[in-house]
Amino acid sequence: MSTPTALSTDELIEDLSSFVTESPSSYHAAAVTAQRLVEAGFTHLGEHQDWPVEPGRYVVVRDGAVLAWVIPQGAGPTTPLRVLGAHTDSPGFKLKPKSTVVRQGWVQAGVEVYGGPLLNSWLDRELRLAGRIVTRDGATHLAATGPVARIPQLAIHLDRQVNNDGVKLGKQQQTMPILAVAGSQEAAAEADVLDLVSRSAGVGADQVDGYDVVIADAQAPARFGTKNEFLASGRLDNLSSVYAGLQAICAADGSAGVIPILAAFDHEELGSASRSGAAGPFLEEVLDRIYEGLQATVSQRAQAYAGSWHLSADAGHAVHPNYSERHDPANRPLPNAGPLLKINANQRYTTDAPGAAMWAQVCRAAGVPSQEFVANNDIPCGSTIGPITATRLGLRTVDVGVPLLSMHSAREMCGVDDIAYLRDAVIAFFTQELTV
Repeated sequence: MSTPTALSTDELIEDLSSFVTESPSSYHAAAVTAQRLVEAGFTHLGEHQDWPVEPGRYVVVRDGAVLAWVIPQGAGPTTPLRVLGAHTDSPGFKLKPKSTVVRQGWVQAGVEVYGGPLLNSWLDRELRLAGRIVTRDGATHLAATGPVARIPQLAIHLDRQVNNDGVKLGKQQQTMPILAVAGSQEAAAEADVLDLVSRSAGVGADQVDGYDVVIADAQAPARFGTKNEFLASGRLDNLSSVYAGLQAICAADGSAGVIPILAAFDHEELGSASRSGAAGPFLEEVLDRIYEGLQATVSQRAQAYAGSWHLSADAGHAVHPNYSERHDPANRPLPNAGPLLKINANQRYTTDAPGAAMWAQVCRAAGVPSQEFVANNDIPCGSTIGPITATRLGLRTVDVGVPLLSMHSAREMCGVDDIAYLRDAVIAFFTQELTV
């Protein structure tokens, strides 16, 4: 793996594109992140084993979540944390049980809406099936097909008012992807959804006892714009932040006298309430084991937390030129002008004055521009894992992220410079001394 700070913006975007393509599901994202970290010298730990207590670089995976950290030389029971929090999942669709449906001579996939996708954006795209399957022997396998499915839009000849009334999709009836024509029982059997998925993992469908499989856009990420300054891709919310954190943790050298941590959780799009989500116990359990290895008392651990910071990195909104009235009239972020500092008076984002000052120090140290995001008062904003981690652990938390257009679309877009800016800012967050 190349040195993160040595990658040019062009190289970074090419590598991010590969990372997104290799990560069609949260389970793939966690596995690919761990694999890249191991290649960079991290030790892959299992939750069922004793963990080493000596300084080193470590990574652990739980389902679709991955945590990595660096214990520097000289770390002690009061050494504070610098946590970069992100999430691996994206809105879309997930396979239901009895996932093969035959209707009107077509083979279709039975799917359930996952999170809050822009449903219309999934129409007329070639789609993949990807996720994990568990076989009878208890083994877990990652599975990912090529482009095998599509949700076709109804022709305008059969809906003459669609351009006036808009596309309105019933989540049950009208979002089921097609995979094949069921001209015969044999043809239908060959297009069995679970069989397609299991064969992509090299196992038979009759061996599958359980699965978590999602639908993913099969189109590769691509740059565009008059100066090639934009990136179009699926799952930029929030693999852009996971990737920046991955690059930054590889560059963390322990020089700041802190414990840098990359914490990429699953299920953020559902509210984070799971064993691998930010509202679950994963991060706290890992911190318990880290500080136990450092022989910290309860008081010493409280001291460490008091000096710690959590940077909650999740994508935010760029101003949309066609819907400018939906944005705050004074704060109008643009692509390639730097990552967002996300602010909300009602603590949907956790940024406060000390947090804003910390972020300003980090960006100055990295030579990175930044811009503020705040919601229009008439349009409630979303939220992130920031308030969840701040509430669970009491860590001082700041919300940031790259600005996007088309958030929660099957294909989002960002500015290419913002990916490099976020990487550099997170590297500074992990490595620089802070006065706040």
